[in-house]
Amino acid sequence: MCAGQSPGDELVPAGFRLQPDPGARTLAGGTVITGGYPVRVLRLSPAGARHVAGWWEGAPVPANPKARTLARRLLDTGIAHPLVERGPAGMPEVTVVIPVRDRHAELARCLSGLAPPGGTGGAVPPGAGRAPRVIVVDDGSRDPAAIRSVSAAAGASVVRRPFNGGPAAARNTGLAAARTPLVAFLDSDCVPEPGWLDELLPHFADPAVGAVAPRIVPHEAGHTWLARYEGASSSLDMGHRASIVRPGSRVPYVPGAALVVRRQAAGAGFAEEMLVGEDVDFVWRLGASGWRVRYEPAAAMGHQHRVRLREWFGRRKDYGTSAATLEFRHPGAVRPLYASAWTASAWLAAALGYPGAGAVVTGTGTALLARRLAHVTGETWPRPAGSAAWRLAARQAAGGTLAAARPLGSAISRTWWPVALPVAIAVRRLRLPLAALVLAPPLLDWLDRRPPLDPARYVVARLLDDAGYSAGVWQGCAQRRTVRPLLPVLRWRDRHLCAVIYAGPG
Repeated sequence: MCAGQSPGDELVPAGFRLQPDPGARTLAGGTVITGGYPVRVLRLSPAGARHVAGWWEGAPVPANPKARTLARRLLDTGIAHPLVERGPAGMPEVTVVIPVRDRHAELARCLSGLAPPGGTGGAVPPGAGRAPRVIVVDDGSRDPAAIRSVSAAAGASVVRRPFNGGPAAARNTGLAAARTPLVAFLDSDCVPEPGWLDELLPHFADPAVGAVAPRIVPHEAGHTWLARYEGASSSLDMGHRASIVRPGSRVPYVPGAALVVRRQAAGAGFAEEMLVGEDVDFVWRLGASGWRVRYEPAAAMGHQHRVRLREWFGRRKDYGTSAATLEFRHPGAVRPLYASAWTASAWLAAALGYPGAGAVVTGTGTALLARRLAHVTGETWPRPAGSAAWRLAARQAAGGTLAAARPLGSAISRTWWPVALPVAIAVRRLRLPLAALVLAPPLLDWLDRRPPLDPARYVVARLLDDAGYSAGVWQGCAQRRTVRPLLPVLRWRDRHLCAVIYAGPG
């Protein structure tokens, strides 16, 4: 990166390859492209459309600055993702930082996973001439000799903190001791496999990428009902689809349990005053400063999940308590529901027993959106219902209203149930709609994931998961004396949806 240049100014490097997101669609002969999360609609010039068509076929991004700018726009909206190649030569060296307190057995297991075949001292990343340095940060363990012994056996160095400061402080201690361009943070309950960096490091060929996270998966298949639920629906598992990471995206955050960071981007590191949610805050601050954060599910990191009910429920509650702090640090980023006001009005009318009024609201919103989209698709308003603008509007507004049942139900069970429950008791006509909304998300999740757990126990586990998180959210709100994490964000008009009319390279 050039001196004085922000990562937000970086164009996609020439030679980069892109792949479309599964939800990306082209219309109007390729001159209109839609996709990403939230959905965006872009208009391209004929030359831009030809470039995009070539990229979808595997052509590299050319040196043309306008083409590189267009490629960046596609990546930033989530319409496209990098097509990374495993193991390119010359990748930067990596230091692995493992914060730990007392968990000797877990640390030994983690370090054994870092050892290269036939040796010790860490996994060999692609293009590196030697194994990376592994730094174990002893965060005030009661038995520091045990930590030193386990680390020495694996060829790792130890930095001892005199007192326990929490994961953020321990990671910062390791970050300060690292001297390589990249730092990989691993929690001690992670179990890396050989080649765990192969899918992550190539992302740093893009100079605007500040961090990349793998998918967190269970290290071992569980046998209890809670272990099977965690294996299918852990809060650390961000799913199977690649994504840019930022609030409002398909993957709004990534956990710090396994995260590779560009040291130049890390700045002062993690917020040491935060004992939970510090990883979410760190990732969001990276994004706010212009760095891109990527989620790469092709790279998997094994993790020893909590599967004892009391410990598991308590951890969910802990996560919830961070919502108030995160909302103060990132206003508007931690809300239970983000929805169109048209969608919310339609659902409210239906819940009150006026489905016809809800249909009128949805139809009106669809027509107004189609009129806006006609400016992007280049069609004359009004056009027949089969036009591109109407098809896009129907999918976004009408289809979005139906799909909103899922996030609305999750908002009730994860945040609003202390209010929704007494309302359901007091208002008989709302009992069935509220019950249906609460049960819809876990049942739909079960259908999507098909976990090795029957629907009844999966629903119970999901509702317990939500109840624990919700208890933490309300506790955090009481401690910080705020209601902001309890409030939805409703918009009558999404200024980003179709406001971008992009000419593309000429």
